[in-house]
Amino acid sequence: MTAQLQHGASPRSLADSELAGAIKSLLAQGKHQCAGKRFEELVVRHQHRATRIAFYYLREAAEVDEVVQDAFLKAFTHLSSFREELLFGLWFTKILVNACLDRIKSRNRRARWLLPSPSDEFDLIERCPSSAPSPETSLLAAERRTRLRAAIDTLPDRQRTVVVLSQFEGHSARDIGSLLGLNETTVRVHLFRAIRSLRKKLSDAPWLLPHESAAPRPQEAS
Repeated sequence: MTAQLQHGASPRSLADSELAGAIKSLLAQGKHQCAGKRFEELVVRHQHRATRIAFYYLREAAEVDEVVQDAFLKAFTHLSSFREELLFGLWFTKILVNACLDRIKSRNRRARWLLPSPSDEFDLIERCPSSAPSPETSLLAAERRTRLRAAIDTLPDRQRTVVVLSQFEGHSARDIGSLLGLNETTVRVHLFRAIRSLRKKLSDAPWLLPHESAAPRPQEAS
């Protein structure tokens, strides 16, 4: 692994990349069954995070589950293209985000001639029970999440991806740049504009994304 990869990466992220490299080697040796079993370890480690990311894009339980499963399958079948200088988590996230965007495009095309079907209000909080001290606090948090998600849905695709990966997944601007093929400054520009837009849409919500200072105030966007 390169020094650039190791810088700022968590031990778990490095371990995931090492495991991905080992699985890649097994596939190259034709040991597909063994590689599949080892890949299950990566699925277990990234399943919850992948579901959370997909939910920010798709909102529907059935679609979230399908896209996450498809993304893991695509990651396994394309592991030969994984480069060790990238973290596995970022490489897989790119596959997942692209799958979500493709699903949204497909959904929009179908919406032109299919009647919309009712969807239940799926919330990841139901999968991970809240530790809120009271029902009132839980309700307030749910209302905030609903409003924020609705506002994020209105952002352009790239801004939405930057917000999700930065504010909710905790990735650095440099890592996001590597993922999206952008330089770090451009990532910060997108983050600044996204947060500024969200603040305007939720002007009465002082709890909104307190990290705006992390993004510079550019003169022009690229």
